[in-house]
Amino acid sequence: MDELNTPGYSTELREICAHIYSLQGNVPLHRRESRRVYSFSSWTFTEQLAIWDELWRTADNFWLKLHAFFFLERHLKKDSEMREMWLVIVHWQDQVDDWGLCDALAKIYTKIMELETTIVYEQLKKWSSDKNLWKRRQSVVSLLYYSRTKKFFSTFNQIEQLITRLLNDKEYYVQKGVGWSLRELHNVYPVETLSWLRTNIKSLSSIAFTIAIEKTDEITRSELKALRKLS
Repeated sequence: MDELNTPGYSTELREICAHIYSLQGNVPLHRRESRRVYSFSSWTFTEQLAIWDELWRTADNFWLKLHAFFFLERHLKKDSEMREMWLVIVHWQDQVDDWGLCDALAKIYTKIMELETTIVYEQLKKWSSDKNLWKRRQSVVSLLYYSRTKKFFSTFNQIEQLITRLLNDKEYYVQKGVGWSLRELHNVYPVETLSWLRTNIKSLSSIAFTIAIEKTDEITRSELKALRKLS
């Protein structure tokens, strides 16, 4: 609970911290409680975003950061707000040190990517070669997140290029991200993805391969498993 004693913390930040530290429960409970009306809840989006931005950047606590994510999640309907938040939250990835927060941000980044495709894609491309493993994971997970949540997709070639960059990555969570993205890519571009899998099957780690084929039909899974054994 060090955040409550952090010098310079505003009344608003202390209010958030006091509420969240009073909670005893799991993610669904915290999601419900994130709709709490704070003293600043009537402020403009810009003003509220500044508060949650400071909290994310200065707090060393998963639950506090999760509530900052919940704030963003409630503002994914207005294009103007999503464009505004990108300029701020693109830097939130710098404070990510676990898969939960990484994937939470992916949900936001991938929605903004539907509006600002080139800008977000270029950022993901930079992260794909970063020394930080969570930035590399983000570079592929944000490409599609869960494809069913998206209406617009980058081209197959654009997505495939960033996945291919990480095929030899040694980090477990990066390889899980590679597999995740391939699984979702198959949902969007099934023909192209199967062709890519057949061509690159020898280059896939066991982690990525297992996740990539888990939602394919039984015949396809059997074919790909047999092909991998022969490679």
